[in-house]
Amino acid sequence: MARPAHRSSKNVAAHQAPSLARLPRRGWALAGWAVLPLRAFLGVTFFYAGLQKLSNPNFFDANSSSSIQAQMIAAIRVSPLHALLGHLLQFATPIGITIAIGEIAVGLGTMLGLWTRIAAFGGMVISLSLFLTVSFHSAPYYTGADIVYLFAWAPLLIAGSGHVLSLDGRITRRASEEAGRGDPTPYALSFAGIQDFCGNYQNGRCAAQQGAPCAPHGCPVLDGGHSSLLERRSLDEVDRRTVVIGSAAAAVAGVAGLAVAGATVGIGRAVGGSPKASSATGTFGGGTASTTSPTTTPGATTTSGPTPTGTLLGESSTVPVGGAATFTAPNGDPGIVLQPVKGQFLAYDAICPHAGCTVAYSKGASLMVCPCHGSEFKVSNGDVITGPAPTGLTKYTITESSDGKLYLKA
Repeated sequence: MARPAHRSSKNVAAHQAPSLARLPRRGWALAGWAVLPLRAFLGVTFFYAGLQKLSNPNFFDANSSSSIQAQMIAAIRVSPLHALLGHLLQFATPIGITIAIGEIAVGLGTMLGLWTRIAAFGGMVISLSLFLTVSFHSAPYYTGADIVYLFAWAPLLIAGSGHVLSLDGRITRRASEEAGRGDPTPYALSFAGIQDFCGNYQNGRCAAQQGAPCAPHGCPVLDGGHSSLLERRSLDEVDRRTVVIGSAAAAVAGVAGLAVAGATVGIGRAVGGSPKASSATGTFGGGTASTTSPTTTPGATTTSGPTPTGTLLGESSTVPVGGAATFTAPNGDPGIVLQPVKGQFLAYDAICPHAGCTVAYSKGASLMVCPCHGSEFKVSNGDVITGPAPTGLTKYTITESSDGKLYLKA
């Protein structure tokens, strides 16, 4: 005897949106409920990470050891993308802002369950970029957090929010019901249960499939309804409604997210942010020549006594301890003076031997770095550490007079 046909959807009570208080039977078997804790963790973490970057003034200050510039310089030496990072170093601040805003968008979308798969894809891109630049050489590999985040996003990319506590689910239900297709929310049910209520099941056969054996594959109950976009390869009415409503929701969420981010940044910088790092680089004015012979101390980089010969740069106090100052050499080249420890001054021609860009001092990394292609040079002697520069920087002789002025002898 054939099983009785299931009741019409018109006779079924109106569906209530799922919530934590109404966890469906065997809800743990549904992807949306199974990944809910992971979705909450990833959403909150990425949202917080983006806000933290924007509210921390040191993140965009090249003089800070925690800045995006210092992090990129450190990554150049170990990342498999070192050649690309060298070219991108001059865009460190825009890159940092993009990462922060991207993390906020990914976190907000994940928490709200809005365009969840797109948010998960963005999270994977961010995690992969951090893995390839920051934690690529972590050993053993599982000690690096970024590779864990990369794979943690995969379930959300595959399953989305599963219509659980998400705007995606509400939007899909609304679009489907407006199109007259009822509630598309999935529930866990054994195939034996489907056979029990299906009116086409009889003696192990499926009447809807011309008497073929009744099995999950090809079952009209399971395969019916709104098939996936990959199967249909074209948008239908439900898809269009979903896109329109979803876009409007995303716009509202985006405005709200920007407002929250702006308020958090303002409050964080005013009362809770890290103190802004002081500048590590000063600037000398134009130099003047001196012809008096200096009194030198053998083996020292500075002198005292009569006015030294060479070009007067300016007051030695212009160069902060642990910092640098820039000047223009007599030949017209830009130069840089450093004071690694109090009273020790070092000077170099700041032209990078690779392509002629002007190097800068990175206090966070304690290196001189070319912003164009990422070449790195030692502070102590100007030698090249990381190419593509073929040689180190040209070193100048610099002396300090007894009255605290610096003179350059090219």
